[in-house]
Amino acid sequence: MRNRYLDLLRAAAIVRVIVYHLFGWPWLSLLLPAMGVMFALAGSLAAASLEKRPARKVVFSRLRRLLPPLWLLGLIAVPAMLAAGWASEHNGEHPFDTGHLWHLAFWIFPLGDPPGSDRAADLWDPLWYIRAYVWFLLLSPLMWLVYRKIGWLAVAAPIVAIAVLDKTGFSLPDTADAAMWDFVTYGACWIAGFAHHDGRIRRIGPRTLVFLVLVLGLVALYWQNGHQGEEHWDLNDVPESQALWSIAFVLLALRWEPSMTWLPRVRPLDRLVTLLNARAVTIYLWHNLAITAVWPVLGLIALGGVTFDDIGHGLDGPVDLTAAMVLTLLAVLAFGWVEDLAARRRPRLWPTAAPTLRRAEVPPEEAVPALVGAYPIGGGMAARPEGPDFADRSAGHTSAAAAMHREQFRRSAPRSVPWAADVPAIEGVPGDGTGPLRLSEPGTTTPIRPPGGTGPLPLPAGPDAIQPVGGSSDPDSATRPFGDNEPSGAMRPRSATDPGGAIHPLDATGPEGATRPFVEGPAFGGATHQPGNTTEPGGGTDQFGGSRGAGRHAAPGDARDLDAPPSDWPPARLGGGRGGGVPDWFRQQRNGFSDSNPE
Repeated sequence: MRNRYLDLLRAAAIVRVIVYHLFGWPWLSLLLPAMGVMFALAGSLAAASLEKRPARKVVFSRLRRLLPPLWLLGLIAVPAMLAAGWASEHNGEHPFDTGHLWHLAFWIFPLGDPPGSDRAADLWDPLWYIRAYVWFLLLSPLMWLVYRKIGWLAVAAPIVAIAVLDKTGFSLPDTADAAMWDFVTYGACWIAGFAHHDGRIRRIGPRTLVFLVLVLGLVALYWQNGHQGEEHWDLNDVPESQALWSIAFVLLALRWEPSMTWLPRVRPLDRLVTLLNARAVTIYLWHNLAITAVWPVLGLIALGGVTFDDIGHGLDGPVDLTAAMVLTLLAVLAFGWVEDLAARRRPRLWPTAAPTLRRAEVPPEEAVPALVGAYPIGGGMAARPEGPDFADRSAGHTSAAAAMHREQFRRSAPRSVPWAADVPAIEGVPGDGTGPLRLSEPGTTTPIRPPGGTGPLPLPAGPDAIQPVGGSSDPDSATRPFGDNEPSGAMRPRSATDPGGAIHPLDATGPEGATRPFVEGPAFGGATHQPGNTTEPGGGTDQFGGSRGAGRHAAPGDARDLDAPPSDWPPARLGGGRGGGVPDWFRQQRNGFSDSNPE
């Protein structure tokens, strides 16, 4: 599930960048340090990927989605700049001569700033962000290892590096020096993204965080006051102030994540946030060119008889902003599909909906059925979101623990109850039966739902019923995962204190040690956890009225915020008490959806 709060932050940062480049208001850099926020969000997603996959695959996947939009821009821009006389600009910032031709390689792999003509400076000037992003990606595996060793010291290291550079006056050649300064300016924000992913930011005490943010912010303002750039109070001119103010804002913004349940109800804003996130790279690459085209376009409109005198000079700003946004959206329509191809998604002109789901066959050896209500649901067909990060997520799920549960459920199958291969019951989740489920009658697609969606699931009657131990004269009809003669391993419905109607196996410790391996989140047909239930350790209430332990709770008495995003859930355990949790590989796979979007 995507974190819509992070999506909203990224969308706000993108809009702020456009408005700043259009009007140049210095105070916008104080109101929202957009670049620091974007680097922090990218760092959080990079950490999530590095935790699940080899570093080489993570870096390659990210670069594969970032570079094709840049290549398309270069394919159009470089010939256009040459046609406009770039070769004759011998004294330009990027002269087009034999001594500098090798710089054109930066349009392919931007370790340095892609070059361009002085006339087209508005086109290539913002590309420093792409160059800085590439360097952060390449160094992320190393930074992730260092961060896991030294924690907050890694976040502070770039700030300390700025002080060292100021004190020593150390510098590098032009291209390398720009990359070095951007790295130390925004490095703390990128690594703070790591701290957001592993929950370290959320563990900072509120008073400590507020004090830290105030100190960083005041130092940033003090330094800015004594080292003003071309525009007073524009943090973009002073990297020291930018670094301190950005990390202070990032810590504050990522410490408290408000509920976003309101966003889907505001449909236009929800769709706009989705669009801006799905086309973030395209918007960034083309927005400055769109801004440059605003006044020529408005001039053409004036030739048609509409002038600013007709509109009113007080509306110049809104008209310019509207024109810039419209032209940027036209660029999204014309070139945004490249991001879909780069991410191995079906191209979409206007991606305001969730990514398309496709049906994907789960390998038989990975299909782990889970018991929900009276029927074992799982395996069979599963729907997974399209995208580069989902193709290989079912690989590697053959741990000993997962194999144990597969065997346990295989042995527990009653003869007369169909398995999930015969029940098309899963929407948008892997084939092990956890997540949102649609329960079906055997051999049909008719949902099993009590009236109003509440109350216990009905148990089937007749020959298809699963009998509890001792509930049938026919011992073969009882479900015993560990043998007919071992009642401690029998299957039974919930007891009077656990009336949800679900079946779960008992381990050797008896009823108090019941193990439900795949109970987490909305596992019982969309059950939702409610805090404050003390019937079980770490317990919650499912929508069918039963009380159960939440798989994301680590242990009795170990408090967890039930509203925390999935990235902040503690590692789950297999077995070991009621609501024993889910395997780490499945928690990571389910939580990885937010990793599907390029910055």
